[in-house]
Amino acid sequence: MNIPSLIQQQRAFYYENATKSLSFRLKQLKRLKKVIEQNEKNIINALQQDLHKSEFESYSTEIGFLYAEVNKTIKELKEWMKPEKVKTPTSHIGSKSYIYKDPYGVSLIIAPWNYPFQLAIAPAIGAIAGGNTIVLKPSELTPNVSALIKQMIEETFDTSYFAVVEGGVEVSQELLDQPFDFIFFTGSVPVGKIVMEKAAQHLTPHVLELGGKSPVIVDETAKIELAAKRIAWGKFTNAGQTCIAPDYVYVHENVKQTFLTKLKEAVAALYGSNPIGNGDYTHIVNEKHFNRLTSYLTNGTLVSGGKSNQNNLVIEPTILENVDWNEPIMQDEIFGPILPVLSYSSIDDVINQVRSKPKPLALYFFSEDEKSHQKIIQQLSFGGGSINDTLFHIANPNLPFGGVGPSGIGSYHGKASFDAFTHEKSMLHQTTKYDISIRYPNTKFGLSLIKKVLK
Repeated sequence: MNIPSLIQQQRAFYYENATKSLSFRLKQLKRLKKVIEQNEKNIINALQQDLHKSEFESYSTEIGFLYAEVNKTIKELKEWMKPEKVKTPTSHIGSKSYIYKDPYGVSLIIAPWNYPFQLAIAPAIGAIAGGNTIVLKPSELTPNVSALIKQMIEETFDTSYFAVVEGGVEVSQELLDQPFDFIFFTGSVPVGKIVMEKAAQHLTPHVLELGGKSPVIVDETAKIELAAKRIAWGKFTNAGQTCIAPDYVYVHENVKQTFLTKLKEAVAALYGSNPIGNGDYTHIVNEKHFNRLTSYLTNGTLVSGGKSNQNNLVIEPTILENVDWNEPIMQDEIFGPILPVLSYSSIDDVINQVRSKPKPLALYFFSEDEKSHQKIIQQLSFGGGSINDTLFHIANPNLPFGGVGPSGIGSYHGKASFDAFTHEKSMLHQTTKYDISIRYPNTKFGLSLIKKVLK
C-alpha cells in the first residue's frame, strides 16, 4: 500500500465534508458494531491463536467492552456534537460566544498487542464519532487479530475513509513520517517517546496511552480476603499483560502474612492447582517477552508459582516477596504474571516511595478508612484507579481513561474519546446592528471607559 497516496485520498475525502454530519457518523458507528457482531467467533478464535485467550476473557475484556463504548456513543453523539454556548462578558455586548466541536481530519491510530482488538477499535469509535478519517495500524505481534481487523474493516468501509495498514516497525516509522492531523498511540513508554518526537516534527496533536508501574496499597483495615481476590483477578487477567494491571503491592506489615495466604488461595481458586495446564489461562505474546519475564523469577523470594513452559510461552501466576527496589523487576513495568509484594509500617513512607517514581497509569487502594481514601487521592498523582478494586474503572465509559506525564498524555473512553478526536473551535458571533466605539483609539474618553468596563 502506498501510504502517502492513501493519506492524500483520505484528506480529499475529508474535505468533501461527508464525515462531519451526524447521520454519517451514526451510520458508520452502526456499521462498525454490526461487523463486530458478525465476527464474534472469528475475533475469539484469533485471540485464542495469538494469545491463547479464553472465550470468557476475550468477550469480557475485548468484545463486550466495545459494545458498551459504541452503544453509549450512538446514544449520546447528537448531544456531544452540539455547539456549546458560553457566557460573553459585558465588554462584548451585542455578541454571542460558542465552542464548536471540530474534527481534526486525517487521524492515525497505532494499536498494541496486549488487547489487540479492543485497543485498536476503541479509539476508532472516538475517531468516527469525532468526524475524522482513520488509518489504523494493528500490532504485528498478534498477526491473526491484525489480519482479521484488516479483513473486517475493508469489507465494511472504503479505504478513503477507514483503512488498515499492516506491518512491522518500518511501517510504523513510515506512517509517523506522514503529516497526519492527529495521532493516537497506545503502547510502551519508550515507543511513546518516539511517537511524540515524530509528532513534534509536524506539530501534530496527539494522545499517548502508555503505562508504568501501577501500585496497589493494602492497609490494615482492608477486607483482606476480598482484597486478595480482586488483586489476583486484576493482576493475572491476560497473564498480567495489561497496562493498568497491579505492578506491585504494598501491604501493611500487620496483615502481610494473612494477605499472602489469601492471595495464594485466590490464585488457586481462579486458575487451579496447575495454571500452566489451564486451557483458559492466557499465554505470553512471544519468546522475547517470555525470556524477559522469566529472568525476573530469581528476584526476591518465591512465595508461590514460578513454573513456566517455554514451548507454550506460559508462566504461571507468581508471587514474590523480599524484593528490593534495586532489582531488575522493580526497574520497569513488569507486564506479566509476576507480582512482588512489599510491606510497610507507615503510609507516609509508601506515599513518598510512589512519589519518587514516575507517575503511574493506575493506583489501587484497599482500605475501609474514608480519611485514608482521601489522603491517597489527594497526595498522589496517577492516571486513574479504584478504591477497593482493580481494573474496574477502565470499564466505565463515563470515566475518562488516560495517564499523566510518563504514563500518558490525554484521555479517552465515552465522551472523552469524542473530545480526544475533536478540536474545540472558539467562535464569537458579533452583531452588526450597532458598533461599540470605545474600542477604537480615536474615541473620546475611550481609555477611561475601557478601564471602567474591564477593571
